[in-house]
Amino acid sequence: VQLQAYGGGLVQPGGSLRLSCAASGYSFSRGVMGWFRQAPGKDREFVAARRWSFGSTNYADSVKGRFTISRDNDKNAVHLQMNNLRPEDSAAYYCAVTPRNLILSSLRAVQEYEYWGQGTLVTVSS
Repeated sequence: VQLQAYGGGLVQPGGSLRLSCAASGYSFSRGVMGWFRQAPGKDREFVAARRWSFGSTNYADSVKGRFTISRDNDKNAVHLQMNNLRPEDSAAYYCAVTPRNLILSSLRAVQEYEYWGQGTLVTVSS
C-alpha cells in the first residue's frame, strides 16, 4: 500500500485549498481513511475520517463546517476540501488508511492507521 498526499501550499486567511490522497495497492471503498495534521512542535492531530462501510464522516471540532472529505472513484483518490482557512490550520497534512472498520472512539487515534502518506505542507498566512 502506498499513499501520496499532495495539494498543499501557501494561502491567505479565508482562502481555500484542496488536498488529495492517491492510493496504490488499496481501495478507498473499505475500512477508514483519515486526515491528520502536525504543526511544528506539536503532536499529530486528527482532522477528519471517513468510514466507508458506514457511509459516515467525522470531523474535528476545529474544522467542522469548513473542511469536507470526498472521493474520486475514477482516480482512487480522496480529497480534503479546506475552506475559510485560518493561520492555525497551518501544518503538514497526512492521509492515512486502515482496512479495518474502526469504532467511533478509535477514529482519532494515530496508532489505529496502518498506512500513511507523506505530509503535504499547508501554510495559511497573509
